Amino acid sequence: MNEDQLPELATTATQRWTFWFWLIVILLAIGVAGYYFKFAKQAEDNHPQQESRGGKRGYGRGEHEDRPAVVSVETITSSDFPVYLNGLGTVTALRTVTVRPRVDGELTRIAFTEGQQVQAGDLLAEIDPRPFQIQLQQAEGQLLRDEALLKNAETDLNRYQTLLEQDSISAQQSKTQEAQVKQFKGTVAMDKALVNSAKLQLDYAQVRAPIAGRVGLRQLDQGNIVRANDANGIVVITELQPISVVFTLPEDKIQAVIQRWQKNQNLTVTAFDRAGKTKLALGKLKAIDNQIDASTGTLKFKAEFDNKELTLFANQFVNVQMHLETLQKATLVPSAAIQNDTQGAYVYVVKDKQVETRRVVVGPTNAERVVVTGNLAANEIVVVEGFDSLRDGGKVDVAKQDGQAIAAAPDLRPQGEGKPSKRERR
Repeated sequence: MNEDQLPELATTATQRWTFWFWLIVILLAIGVAGYYFKFAKQAEDNHPQQESRGGKRGYGRGEHEDRPAVVSVETITSSDFPVYLNGLGTVTALRTVTVRPRVDGELTRIAFTEGQQVQAGDLLAEIDPRPFQIQLQQAEGQLLRDEALLKNAETDLNRYQTLLEQDSISAQQSKTQEAQVKQFKGTVAMDKALVNSAKLQLDYAQVRAPIAGRVGLRQLDQGNIVRANDANGIVVITELQPISVVFTLPEDKIQAVIQRWQKNQNLTVTAFDRAGKTKLALGKLKAIDNQIDASTGTLKFKAEFDNKELTLFANQFVNVQMHLETLQKATLVPSAAIQNDTQGAYVYVVKDKQVETRRVVVGPTNAERVVVTGNLAANEIVVVEGFDSLRDGGKVDVAKQDGQAIAAAPDLRPQGEGKPSKRERR
């Protein structure tokens, strides 16, 4: 290589180094710019209302920072509030009887219709009475014979007593006749008992209802041979009018019930269907159990229902609502307005288009309203929807009041619309 070629080589090396240097710089710049715009966009989406230190609009600040929160409100009311205790119960018949035959024999007649309402003493079935009629005839015949023997012995005794007074017979003979009369009297008494027993067996051949109630499905058909020790019997009768419901309440609720029970206050109990929507019957509390179930922490109560409409059936599952008391002129707040934190319950009160956080003490409640004691008054307005962006002292825009739309919230554009453009952010 000659000396003339050395400057050309140096120039070529410098150009290559410069090319690679600027290529690396450009690639780094592109990467930094992409990284910056990506995370600046995420910060803008996550913090649309963030301000820069100088108080001017920055990359994280949204367009609607001072826009009022859109809320729905309801007016606090004051009225009488019935307090109920709710429990789960099972319908229990006051009496359930399995009707069984009391004598053996052929079932010759079924005198009831399945599902029929019967009264005590109504004929339900008949058993062949002929064997019992024969037994009665035998007992009556034996009674007649023994009564005749007794009468003859008494006649002889009267005659012996007359002869004894005349000293015509010995005293021993008169005593023997007197003993024989007593023996025949005992026999006649036994015969009368046998006659009554035969009559009772004949009466048992007619099976009658021991209680009033509704009969179920028959267990035997006509023509079967029945026995007194049959397990299933002929039919089951359940007393449905009146009927009772046994239900449970938590142990922390029972003191209020017991206080009113001891004062002889009538506690009304309403039975609802399994879904808790349809009212079945109205009754009264009749009894309280004497011990708490340790496994469930509940106490049993019994209510009695007239069940005139026959809407309750034995072993039916029901929801029970017991009326405990009625609070007079209670302050009622919508359940949706109650918020909770570590310090307890509070509500947002709206006044002059601003919200105020106010602590409350919650009392009895139902599905829609809550009783609040103190710190709130009737006709004040509380927020029931739109809590996410609320803060104490913040401005609000009421879109709905007491279920009625009253105003449209300003600038209700879809999310993302109206954000600063790239030129504005610069």
